[in-house]
Amino acid sequence: MILLADGGSTKVDWVLRDGDNCIERCTTVGLNPIHVAEHDIEKVLANLVCEHPGMLHVDAIEFYGSGCLSSATPKMEGCLRRIFGDGVNIVVGSDIIGAAKAVCGGNEGIACILGTGANSCLWSGREVIAQTPALGYVLGDEGSGAVLGKLFLNALYKNPLLVELRAEFEKEHCMDMLGVIENVYRNPQPNRWLASLSPFISNHLDNSVIEDVVKGNFSSFFAKNILPYNRPDLPVSFVGSIAFYYERQLRSVAEGYDIRIGRILKTPL
Repeated sequence: MILLADGGSTKVDWVLRDGDNCIERCTTVGLNPIHVAEHDIEKVLANLVCEHPGMLHVDAIEFYGSGCLSSATPKMEGCLRRIFGDGVNIVVGSDIIGAAKAVCGGNEGIACILGTGANSCLWSGREVIAQTPALGYVLGDEGSGAVLGKLFLNALYKNPLLVELRAEFEKEHCMDMLGVIENVYRNPQPNRWLASLSPFISNHLDNSVIEDVVKGNFSSFFAKNILPYNRPDLPVSFVGSIAFYYERQLRSVAEGYDIRIGRILKTPL
């Protein structure tokens, strides 16, 4: 049996497979090794196998996650090995590899992730051959849920056309501007909190200002992350909740750049 994991900053989707048969599915909190300490990762993994003991009998684990760069791979691999044992074949790789395998398979293409964070790569059909650096939500991550939340809040508190929407937001979230500042600058993992605003944003796409915010986020993603590959001949495919739930806006912006959209999946598993 093989245990597959698609790890984002907000959550990890786990699938236990026996050949082509899906035995079990579950979700845990995000396990980005850049942001999460080893003991916290191991605690989540220990709870996982306690609640799903069948996962202890796997022959192999493939974990593709955000933050699983070459420098952080040993940390994640070590955590997995301490929980699942030395006899298990463990592969840890970047989430973009898992996404590329899901949406491109053995074909050449451009694969993207638009979830809490954002990422993209030029995929040969076997490996990543070029990659625009994502840089995280402070310096980059255009198109992501975290950046969408940031752009939304900026518009909410600076655009006079959104006064009524601001009041609705503050009532629904039980906070004022000072509460927003606290969540962004003082509480841990603000990228998750910013991305968690997506349902509220999605529910107000009938407001032209909000739809422009969503489209502007995607426009920045295409301009800064996809056009540099200079491969207009290839389809651009996506994995992630932001691409999935804002598909109409994504396709509209892509059309303006003459970009051909391939597959759009909520999750690669």
